[in-house]
Amino acid sequence: MNVAIIGLGLMGGSLAKSLKKLDFIKEIVGSDHNPKHQKEALELSLVDKIVDINEVKKYDVIFLAIPVDGIITALQNLVGVKESATIIDLGSTKAKIIASVPHPIRKNFVAAHPMTGTENFGPSAAVDNLYDDKVVVLCDIENSGEHQIEVAKRIFKALHMKKHFMPAHQHDRHAAFISHMPHAIAYSLANTVMHQENKHNILALAAGGFRSMSRLAKSSAFMWEDIFRQNKTNLLEAIELFENELNTLKEHIKNDEWDKVHKNIEAGNRLHKILD
Repeated sequence: MNVAIIGLGLMGGSLAKSLKKLDFIKEIVGSDHNPKHQKEALELSLVDKIVDINEVKKYDVIFLAIPVDGIITALQNLVGVKESATIIDLGSTKAKIIASVPHPIRKNFVAAHPMTGTENFGPSAAVDNLYDDKVVVLCDIENSGEHQIEVAKRIFKALHMKKHFMPAHQHDRHAAFISHMPHAIAYSLANTVMHQENKHNILALAAGGFRSMSRLAKSSAFMWEDIFRQNKTNLLEAIELFENELNTLKEHIKNDEWDKVHKNIEAGNRLHKILD
């Protein structure tokens, strides 16, 4: 099958690298609104050539690896794809994207969210094996065509991904807690430190803990503004619940309730018994 990837940054570029290793993929082309990204993608041999949106419609599989607002716009422009085409989005939100799919191409569309990535962006951020052994969440696939579901499953299986299925509204709430809120915290942490410390102190004193917690603050402002906007309600709930937890710990510290501080820390320790 021939594949077109719209968006040649971290996710799209890394996807291209992985797809090139699959024997059933014949050609990989790319589309990106940024001329610099087009040039870099060709120089890095991520794709065979650059095509425009009208050419994209001719391909068997079309991946949308762009910010979530851009996915909604791109879907409007994909009306007219061939009946057998499979359109797969890789967005971090699902409900609003699915609701925006034009009816004539709903059967062509498969909503997916690969739970992977780094804080870097652009074609030069593309890495080998980004998708290997990672989870991909597929949402509301009962509304996708049988052929399109099989194509998506075949590709994700070949990429060695672990498939999970859930309704879009459930995905968006879970993602708010697991992904979107941590990014909001990372940006706020970075801004708090920047407003209090000069760059020399930051460089001198920032050790592993701060670097690990603030790493997400490197992520693209364009991409995350869109995600925060689309998942606003769930994100606000997650932030408010986090604020409650932080305020509880703050009060224990303020009141010298060190037994309660200890118990709070131990309760947090339990997370890594699940993750590890």
